[in-house]
Amino acid sequence: MVRILHDGRRYSLEDHRGEASLLDLMKWQMEGNRARWPWRVSNRGFPPPPRRVEGDALKATWVGHATVLLQTRGLNILTDPFLSSRASPVPFAGPRRARPAALTAETLPPIDIILLSHNHYDHMDLPALRRIARRHAAHVVTPHGNARWVRRASSSFGIDELGWGDSVEHKGLRIHLTPALHWSKRGLFDANTALWGAFIVETPGGPIYFAADTGFGTGSTFSDVRGRFGPPRLSLLPIGAYEPRWFMHPQHMNPEEAVKAHNILESRASLAIHHGTIQLTDEAIDAPVAALKSALEQYSVDPASFLVPDAGETLDID
Repeated sequence: MVRILHDGRRYSLEDHRGEASLLDLMKWQMEGNRARWPWRVSNRGFPPPPRRVEGDALKATWVGHATVLLQTRGLNILTDPFLSSRASPVPFAGPRRARPAALTAETLPPIDIILLSHNHYDHMDLPALRRIARRHAAHVVTPHGNARWVRRASSSFGIDELGWGDSVEHKGLRIHLTPALHWSKRGLFDANTALWGAFIVETPGGPIYFAADTGFGTGSTFSDVRGRFGPPRLSLLPIGAYEPRWFMHPQHMNPEEAVKAHNILESRASLAIHHGTIQLTDEAIDAPVAALKSALEQYSVDPASFLVPDAGETLDID
């Protein structure tokens, strides 16, 4: 069991590092091992997702990075909507996306629920939330300390803030916040003043798990989810932003660890996220998918159970 500590201002993980030290950050930047990404990757054209999906059917559309459109029970759920051209507090500098978002606030079907895992710029995109608020009557579910940021995007959002182990029911679905091995920071002096997490969405067709950003650790976060909720019908598992391992392993899984998580969860299907969109770390743009393929072979996992859709591709789950 992963324990989260709170001293009245900041959160921390017991026996686990989140944010790296400034010295380690400088050491990494001076190593000079960063692969060169293409300036721009064009998306293939796919038919738009349906407006709604009724009953227990489940469709998933990878929009890019950790943004996935989930459709079931007549509801549309969007995870960590990152749609802007940069993951940055300013539009002219900072990490730039090489792959454009496959859907925009204007082309998304009506969004009912937004699962917002934490406040890093590649997950909490305030300009995107602002555009979504203009066109969609969405309700945001997020960890403690993030509502103040969401309200900066728009006061029209309904918001539920949760702690680890908390849950809320919205439009017939029970949403739980579960632990993740990560950290939070939005400005220069607010490290870990807001909580972070992963989500379980309980549906009549089975639970959906959104791992968001997380390290692997001992794997206990995944075994705890499996023990409490049963095997997920679908798990959204991050496979990118993992090199160099000495620096990134506490906060981001690599593809091999994602396969281990898939096995621990006994996930009926998993979908690769957090790759191929924006360069945050050293690996090449296509390295996560290639490493995932090797790991699936190494652990004798059916590739059909770990999905790697193109941006904009809508998949029928089950």
